[in-house]
Amino acid sequence: MSRLRAAALAVAAILVPFAAEAAEQVNVYTYRETKLVQPLFDAFTKDTGIAVNVISASSGLEQRIKAEGADSPADVLLTVDIGRIDDAVAAGISQPINSAVIDEIVPAQFRDPNGHWAGISMRARVIYASKDRVKQEAITYEELADPKWKGKICIRSGQHIYNNALFAAYVAKHGEAKAEEWLRGLKANLAQKPSGGDRETARDVAAGKCDLGIGNTYYWALMLKDPDKKAWADATKVILPTFEGGGTHVNLSGVLLTKNAPNKASAVKLIEWLAGEKAQQIYADANYEYPIRAGVALNPVIASYGKLKPDPLPIAKIAANRKAAATLVDKVGFDN
Repeated sequence: MSRLRAAALAVAAILVPFAAEAAEQVNVYTYRETKLVQPLFDAFTKDTGIAVNVISASSGLEQRIKAEGADSPADVLLTVDIGRIDDAVAAGISQPINSAVIDEIVPAQFRDPNGHWAGISMRARVIYASKDRVKQEAITYEELADPKWKGKICIRSGQHIYNNALFAAYVAKHGEAKAEEWLRGLKANLAQKPSGGDRETARDVAAGKCDLGIGNTYYWALMLKDPDKKAWADATKVILPTFEGGGTHVNLSGVLLTKNAPNKASAVKLIEWLAGEKAQQIYADANYEYPIRAGVALNPVIASYGKLKPDPLPIAKIAANRKAAATLVDKVGFDN
């Protein structure tokens, strides 16, 4: 018996005891930290009486579900970033959700054309700019390659899934040749070798190592609430960049229905509930994300960034260009 198969059976054994506790249940594998999603699941159980059993991990969940095969206890995979979503579909572990509720609530650009996934919330890839040294209030992604920013930009690895999605969006909008030229220009403007995470880019802007950092919207809000990192947020401002003639690049927290979901009906109920007003407000307030559902109030910190105009590029097209973007990052030596 392989290690993965043994691990799969071990997970199944962990989840089995829950079956005796509720007539209905749903088993969720998630890349989100349990503390971030547990309020959602608690509210869902209160509303529906359906118990939610959670397995959380930072990587490898799609491989784990594939290894478990028909014996997998997983009903739902809750993931962050289109990269994770795309990997799960490519692994053959999903099935169409087939929900009129999801089709009505989630805009088409944030759903899989074949119904295998749907976005539940959004985050934007934005600029953390120095309050003292950057006076402009608007910027385009294309402008990040302008020589005027030479030695002034900080960013994490170009191969990280968050940057891969942004770069894939650039490829989708402008083609590989222009994307390569842009990546070379962006690399030439870096103040230092790509490193750290989004929080560290804000730290380095605050320290004067660079004037612009590239990060996700929610990290800035989290730093503002963290006494140890508040100074990094206080020294920076968030600029919502746009593509020329387009909008701000957004990515998704998404949900998939697993291919062998043993509790399919309950799983679909959970997926639909996550797109409901209560869940969307929890996402907005607890996770500092943009609701996927129209009409839900933003968290005040996120609202302070200004009005988000998501770029109209379908997320599926970004997924289709992930490999090309990763290849270009290596070709230009972006992380070297």
